[in-house]
Amino acid sequence: MTVGTINYEEKLIEIIELSPLLVEVFELSQRLNLSQYYIGAGCIVQTVWNCLIGNPLDYGIDDIDIVYFDTDLTYQKEDGIIKLSKEVFCKFPIKVDIKNQARVHLWYKDKFGIDLEPYLSIEEAINSWPTTATSLGVRRDENEGWKIHSPFGLEDLFQLKVKANKKLITQEIYKTKYEKWKRKWPEITVIPW
Repeated sequence: MTVGTINYEEKLIEIIELSPLLVEVFELSQRLNLSQYYIGAGCIVQTVWNCLIGNPLDYGIDDIDIVYFDTDLTYQKEDGIIKLSKEVFCKFPIKVDIKNQARVHLWYKDKFGIDLEPYLSIEEAINSWPTTATSLGVRRDENEGWKIHSPFGLEDLFQLKVKANKKLITQEIYKTKYEKWKRKWPEITVIPW
């Protein structure tokens, strides 16, 4: 997406390629052999914020989220992918969290108290993530090109804005998230609920 003279997708890829941490994540994730996956949310967003603010690129990143979509909903299948990811990322300095978005509806109510219809695609899952800036997934394709899914665009991300995506998040969860982020990145602007 280009706004004015800024191509935000190109700028996003430039920043990702500046981050040794993210470069390694994208390289290692290829070993998981997932056809429908994205690396998303916090680790991408926080890397961009860090670059724009002038922090070290990996400052404040607590985990790496890798999401994929597999219609085999058995726990055994997802557990196999989780075990493989632990092998692939065994020496990685940050926790890697991998989840099959096709299975989220099976555990979401127990964890968050909200009934959730099954997602029909990985993109539908990303579309429901908590904020407009963090509803973002990036992956490398087979030809080493980039695929970006950002249903709300990238403008909020590059303007350091945190705005609720009210599709699924509650006001309480939103507040918890932005308060944590605001402590680490006081430069961000939080848009009230």
